[in-house]
Amino acid sequence: MFAGRLILESLRVGADITTPGLLVDRILRVAVDGTTAQQPDEWSIIDFRGPDETADRFAKQLSAAMEPTHHWYADFRIGEDHVVVFPGRIFRYRTGDPQGHEEVVAYGRTLGIPDAQLDWGEVDD
Repeated sequence: MFAGRLILESLRVGADITTPGLLVDRILRVAVDGTTAQQPDEWSIIDFRGPDETADRFAKQLSAAMEPTHHWYADFRIGEDHVVVFPGRIFRYRTGDPQGHEEVVAYGRTLGIPDAQLDWGEVDD
């Protein structure tokens, strides 16, 4: 199963993601420091997982559903790969690959995402 985290505020109004077998493991509401001017100071977070065979479909739907102007991404792991989803762009690289990781971080910076938010772990959990 693939598993990851999504900030609900990253989705644009009217977004509709339908992924068979998608499960919600946790819903969390947190106050956040270091947001951009376009991001709210409180986030609603969902930890999710789903069948591997739906991961690509989920990533494409999520990318299309994300608010493009507020500096967001979502990420999940599938097997030994890490998938990072931005509005209109999806990256997939082997977990622990420093070049793949840096390419995604560099792209996130071009969108204005603060370094403190480009903090997904690279250890094999």
